[in-house]
Amino acid sequence: MFIGEFSYTIDQKKRIAIPSKFRKELGKKAVITRGLDNCLAVYPMEEWKKLTKKLEGLPNSQTDARGFARIMLSGAVDAMLDKLGRILIPDYLKNYAVFEKNVVIIGISNRIEIWDEKKWQEYKQKTESEIGDMASRLQELGI
Repeated sequence: MFIGEFSYTIDQKKRIAIPSKFRKELGKKAVITRGLDNCLAVYPMEEWKKLTKKLEGLPNSQTDARGFARIMLSGAVDAMLDKLGRILIPDYLKNYAVFEKNVVIIGISNRIEIWDEKKWQEYKQKTESEIGDMASRLQELGI
C-alpha cells in the first residue's frame, strides 16, 4: 500500500526519483499516465491491468466513458525504474502536470501521484479547509 508524502526535484534529464519506500511495491516496471487535477498517476503493473479491464468494460457509446478511457490510455507510458530508482517523465506528461523543478510524490493506496509542488500545496490547503464538509458528504458512502 502506498501512503505518505515526499518532496523531490526533477533532474535536467526529466527524471524523478521514486521514494525508496515505494520501490519494492512498484516493481521494476510501472505505468505513468495523466491523473486527475493535473497530477501524474503511477501504477504498478498489476493495478494498471485492473484499471484497463475496468476501462475496457465501459460502454463505448457513452461520451464520458470514451473520453475518460481515451485520455487515460493515450497518455499512458511504460516506465522502467533505473538503478537509482528514478523514472523518466516524457515531455507531454511533464507539460500536462505543469512541472517546474520541485515535485511532491504522494501515496494513494494502490497508486502513486506526482504533483508540481506549488499545485500540490494549493490543492492540499484548499482540500484541508473543506475536510469537514467532505466527511459529511462521504458519510453516505460509508466513509
